[in-house]
Amino acid sequence: MKKIGVLSGLLVLLSLSLPTLAQQTYFNVPSSDIVEKHELSVQQQFTIAESIRSGTTVSFGLGREWEVGANLYNLDYKPSAHRFMRNDSTTGQAYSPLLLLNTQKAFDITDQLELAIGAQTGFNLTPDRPAQWVGYLYGHVAGSLHDEHYNWSFGGYTANARYLGDGPRAGFQAGFDAGIFYQKFHLLGDWISGGHDLGQLVLGVEVYLGKHFPVALGWQRINRDGQQALVLQLTYNPE
Repeated sequence: MKKIGVLSGLLVLLSLSLPTLAQQTYFNVPSSDIVEKHELSVQQQFTIAESIRSGTTVSFGLGREWEVGANLYNLDYKPSAHRFMRNDSTTGQAYSPLLLLNTQKAFDITDQLELAIGAQTGFNLTPDRPAQWVGYLYGHVAGSLHDEHYNWSFGGYTANARYLGDGPRAGFQAGFDAGIFYQKFHLLGDWISGGHDLGQLVLGVEVYLGKHFPVALGWQRINRDGQQALVLQLTYNPE
C-alpha cells in the first residue's frame, strides 16, 4: 500500500511538470471535449460495488485540438479485506493498478462534426513479477448540437488482454452528454461492447456545483454477467 501511495504522488507531480496525457470521459468512453491550450482539467471517478475502484485523469491542452495527460486507473480497494488489491498475473480481469499516458487529437469535419483519434499506454504498478505493458487505441466520430449543449460520439476500439481482461480485443463504444439545463443539469451515458472487464453500460446525471465543477452519479451494468455498481465522478473543467 505504501508503494501505491508513493506512485500516486509521483503521478501527480509528473502530470504538473510534463506534457503528459489524459482524455476526459462521459463515464468510461472518451468524450470529444479537448482541453484548451495550456489549460488543465482533472477528473476523479469511483466505481462502488463489493470493492471500490478509483480512476484519476489529469489533462493538459496543447492547442490545435490536441491534448495529452496521465491516468492512474484500476486502483482497487476491498473494504472487507481492508486493503488495496492488485492483479499482475491473470487476464480473467484487467490488470491493476495501471499508470498510463494517453493522447487525443481531433480533426474538424464540419462546425458540428469531428473525427477524434486517441490512445492510452503504460504499465501495471507494484507487480510481483516484471511490469507488463498495456495499451488501448480508439477512433470515433463526435458531433454536437445547439451550441454544444448536446454532444455524442461513436466509434471503435482495440486493446490488449491486460487492459481489457479476457474477451474480444476490439469492439464499439459510444457516449452522449445532454445539457438539459446547460451547465446546471445534464444527462450522461456511455457503452463499451464486449464481454471483458471494460465492457459495460453506464447511465447517469450530472449536476454543476459551479461553472467548472460538475459532479456525476451513474448506474453501471457489466455486459458479461449483469453485475451492477454505482459510479461517482468529480470533474474540474477549466472551460
